[in-house]
Amino acid sequence: MNEIRQIPFGSRLVPFPSATLGELRHSNDIVASPAALRQRMEEDGYLLIRGLIDPAKVQRARTTVLQYMAEHEGLEPGSRPLDGVMGQYGKSVGLMGRKLITHHPDVKAVLESQELFDFYRGHFGEPARTFDYKWLRAVGHEEYTGAHYDVVYMGRGTEQLRTCWIPMGDIEIEQGVLAICEGSHSAVGFEKLRRTYGRMDVDRDRVTGWFTREPMEIAEKFGGRWKTSSFRAGDILTFGMYTMHASTTNTTDRWRLSCDVRFQPAAEPVDERWVGENPINHYAASAAQGPLKSMEVARAEWGV
Repeated sequence: MNEIRQIPFGSRLVPFPSATLGELRHSNDIVASPAALRQRMEEDGYLLIRGLIDPAKVQRARTTVLQYMAEHEGLEPGSRPLDGVMGQYGKSVGLMGRKLITHHPDVKAVLESQELFDFYRGHFGEPARTFDYKWLRAVGHEEYTGAHYDVVYMGRGTEQLRTCWIPMGDIEIEQGVLAICEGSHSAVGFEKLRRTYGRMDVDRDRVTGWFTREPMEIAEKFGGRWKTSSFRAGDILTFGMYTMHASTTNTTDRWRLSCDVRFQPAAEPVDERWVGENPINHYAASAAQGPLKSMEVARAEWGV
């Protein structure tokens, strides 16, 4: 029987595993059947595949990222780089969208692995493409991600776009892992949320992106059930644009390394912000048009 732990989730301590925060279901039992995987995606809103990518490739990529961080003073002096220990002041090292590291051959061998292209070809039933921009992250102590839909950040192309969350190594829940609100993609209780917040574009509408910093608010107001898990090198977690997700808090002294990559059918329209030699990225926050609208104001306008 699993020991019940108290997991920081937003500002709350939530028991895990429990009816409040359960264990993600893996889909390795049906991984050879694209049709069964598509059916499960419709049911759960996500797919967890254990060991899809060669773990040795993931560990090699992790080593390269940590060496890069060490060269940029992101690790504790004198510590073993492979431990990924934060410096005394937790100096942040920019990784997201930095092609020098995201497209390093060791890292690209994971983020654009043949395993992923084969998986998504089966998932879509046709050839797949990926965004050129890569969301490589080092999440520090006491940091976490608030609850949100990905569609508000990258919803200008096909509705078949999928996020693929890749842990860069073994990650325990206490180090800050992704959590999924099961049912948030389709349940009736989320319909108004999908019609309001889910139709927003952070650049067009100039609104901040997280719906809430308190993930438990989602389940309490709209339904669904939060689920999470520890992860091992080679695992992936994939989901659609209308699956609400967040992360647990990193309570350790080690960086949580992970990367979000996106896949879609190659023939479908693509969001122009994330492709090309130098993707334009988000632009609203840098535009000289005054501050962004807060999510609190937007939610009041939507009535959610």
